[in-house]
Amino acid sequence: MKKNSKSETSKRDVSVTSARAAKNGNKSSHQRMHPTRSDIPEKLREQICDILNETLANSLDLQTQIKQAHWNVKGVHFYQLHLLFDEMATEMGDYTDLVAERITSLGGTAFGTVRMAAKSTNLPDFPTDLEEGMAFVAALADRFAQYGEMVRENIDVCDHLGDMDSADIFTEISRNVDKRLWFLEAHLQAQSAVKEIGNPRVAARPKH
Repeated sequence: MKKNSKSETSKRDVSVTSARAAKNGNKSSHQRMHPTRSDIPEKLREQICDILNETLANSLDLQTQIKQAHWNVKGVHFYQLHLLFDEMATEMGDYTDLVAERITSLGGTAFGTVRMAAKSTNLPDFPTDLEEGMAFVAALADRFAQYGEMVRENIDVCDHLGDMDSADIFTEISRNVDKRLWFLEAHLQAQSAVKEIGNPRVAARPKH
C-alpha cells in the first residue's frame, strides 16, 4: 500500500480543519486583520488565526469541562481527583492564553468569550449524570484524546502553511495534553476502575 507523503497529509489536515470551521459556522474568517509589520502575508495570517481561534474555543470549552469535573467529582478518590482536575484546568488556562496571544500577535482578534467558545467548540458536552470518580476520569480522558488529535492535526497544518511558531505552540500543547491523558488513563487501567464503572475503554468520539 502506498503511503501518503507529508505534503498530502498536510493538505488533508488543512481540509479537515476548514471543514470543522465551516461545520461550526465559524465567523473568524471574516474578522478584520489589524496592521502589523510581520512578514507573514495577511491572507496567510488570517487563515492561521482561524485555526488558532478554533483551538481557543476548544481549549476554553475543555477548561470549563475540567472545572465541572473538579467541582462535582465524588467517591473514595474525591480529594486526589479534585486536586488533579484543578491542576489540569489551570494548565488549560495557560494554553488559552498562549493561543489567544498568538492570534493577536498575528494581527487577528481572539474570540474568547464563553458564548463564542460554545458556538465553535468541537467537543461533546460534559455529562451531568456522573456519580463515581472514575466515571469523571473516563469522560475527561475521552475529551483529552479528541482535543489532542485536533491539536496534532494543527501542527501539520501550520507546518504546511510555513508558520513554524504556531506549529511549535501546538507541539507544546500536544506534548502536555498527552501527558495528562496518560495520567487520566493510568487511573482507568487498574482493576479497581473496572469494578467501579465497568469496562473503562475509550468511548467512541464524535467525528469532527
